[in-house]
Amino acid sequence: YLITMDTNFAAVIHSCKSERDSAAGTWITDEMQAAYIQLHELGLAHSIEVWAGSAIVGGLYGVALGKVFFGESMFSRQANASKIALIALALQLQRWQFGLIDCQVSSQHLLSMGAEEISRHNFCVQLRDLSAHDLQPGPWKFDDDFQLASDAI
Repeated sequence: YLITMDTNFAAVIHSCKSERDSAAGTWITDEMQAAYIQLHELGLAHSIEVWAGSAIVGGLYGVALGKVFFGESMFSRQANASKIALIALALQLQRWQFGLIDCQVSSQHLLSMGAEEISRHNFCVQLRDLSAHDLQPGPWKFDDDFQLASDAI
């Protein structure tokens, strides 16, 4: 796999929307999709793409505010592709000294990858402190020496 950041935001959000359209519906309406694309163009929303050859097989997108990343949605067309995207994002954000990835809704999938539930009070304190940091507007890219070891997946 090749893992990239901010190289095809529109394809990632479209894939997240498409996967949910066929299920029980999606909150990613055309208007929401357009709004997130606009946030991406402003350098505030970011995507992680997982490629197999020339095809995006997994990814995620979200919004960064200070040292907080708010994960909005993810998709996977191959086993574990969204997991690879999240692990790569978490490792890069750790290098950039981000303090929190807000996954929004707890799930066994996220807990199995190391996510932790925190109290609302703790979340609000972290949000206040971490969002006060300067923004790192995009487009983002992985550090030149970033490597995702196969044992991290």
